Amino acid sequence: MDNLGKRANSDLVRGRIELCLPGLDAAFKNLWQMKPEREVMAAFLVLLHQIMRASVPLMQRAAERCNELEETDKLAAPLARYYRHHTSEEMNHDVWGLEDLASAGFRPEYVLSVIPPADVARLVGSQYYWIQHHHPLMLLGYIAVLEAFPPADHKIDELRDRSGLPESAFRTLRIHGALDPTHSAEIDDTFNMLPLDRDHLEMVGLSVVHSCETLAACVRSLRPLN
Repeated sequence: MDNLGKRANSDLVRGRIELCLPGLDAAFKNLWQMKPEREVMAAFLVLLHQIMRASVPLMQRAAERCNELEETDKLAAPLARYYRHHTSEEMNHDVWGLEDLASAGFRPEYVLSVIPPADVARLVGSQYYWIQHHHPLMLLGYIAVLEAFPPADHKIDELRDRSGLPESAFRTLRIHGALDPTHSAEIDDTFNMLPLDRDHLEMVGLSVVHSCETLAACVRSLRPLN
């Protein structure tokens, strides 16, 4: 990342996310052209649940790892505070996702029986590796990506109408649409508060690019839910 010291940390991270947008946009464009639309939308909601259920455990492990590093790493204490705070904000979102799918006729037992594709394991599993074996800072790049694209109400309305799924199936998606802008501002504030050097920003940048690429791969791999 160039021009360190001349731009806010958050601007550098957002710039890296913007470079990845074409691939993500193309993946979603192709997804919304697939049919049958009800089964495609259901598959997408299952994917969201598969990703959401990992969010709290990831942040809890990152906070634990920060505690282990606190005596020797200046980033550890503020990172731990952020992860603990954000854990409280994300608690039970995966449960809501299961409830939303149940309201559309998809039993929780069935949703949980759907094997997460390898791309989901790549998306989430890389963060566990980096937290444990490199630095918990890298999880911030992952979170920044997942919070960067809050769904607009009008888009959710369009997906609901095209899919024929009930409004209740989109409750958690609407909640994220309302909360993600605030969460994005919080993570920007965190990036700007932390004393990040070039190596730190390269860590975050790698996590951002990998997260964008594997999220796009997750979307590309989706098939209508049987």
